[in-house]
Amino acid sequence: MRTAVLIAAPMLVAGLLAAGCSQSGDDAAGPAVLTPITPSHPVQRTPRSSTEATATVAAKAPESSASASDAIAWVQAAQPADSADFRVALRGGVSTSIGEDVAFTTPFGTQCMTDVKRSATDLACLVALADPPKAPPDVYGVWKGGWVDFDGSVVRIGSAHGDPGRFAVGRGVPLPTDRSLSFGDYRCRNDATTLVCVNYARQTAVRYADDAVTPFGCTRQTPPDAGVGIQYRC
Repeated sequence: MRTAVLIAAPMLVAGLLAAGCSQSGDDAAGPAVLTPITPSHPVQRTPRSSTEATATVAAKAPESSASASDAIAWVQAAQPADSADFRVALRGGVSTSIGEDVAFTTPFGTQCMTDVKRSATDLACLVALADPPKAPPDVYGVWKGGWVDFDGSVVRIGSAHGDPGRFAVGRGVPLPTDRSLSFGDYRCRNDATTLVCVNYARQTAVRYADDAVTPFGCTRQTPPDAGVGIQYRC
């Protein structure tokens, strides 16, 4: 009896092995194994940066002959700066908080500042114009030919001021050339020689440079108001 069991056991194992080897294709036991396919030309995926997305916008500030849309596109192409960094004025090494106002300077010396207590929509800039407008004959006080007021619909170049006005507290911190500054309805950007400020409410803009101050958009030159050198109005 014991001899029969010993002989039957190897026969049973051999039978099971033969049965397993006979299965193939869809009848095979166990999950199918997938072999990964390596592409002959690997695809490199590089995320698009904000710089690449705006590569079609000119790196240099628009010229005086550009359109308002070109000016707006150039300003918008720069990454935004934190407006909180531009709420101080510097004078004689002293930093003074200017509250809700914004002040900044450009690499070529133009200074700009708001004065919300006087006018919530007006941006004033001091530009070192090579050929500023002369004072009208009926003007009294200190004439500042490079003082430019812009409220979105009117640009006034040259006016009389008995004192530095809003600039008495000093000048703003430098605005980097690769950043834009937003405040109220405005957004401004400068390069090494030119500043452009956009007013979104009116879809107008102004180009500030030593050679000239040029408006973009609906503004046209008109007879100036009393005490103003050159004026443009929508």
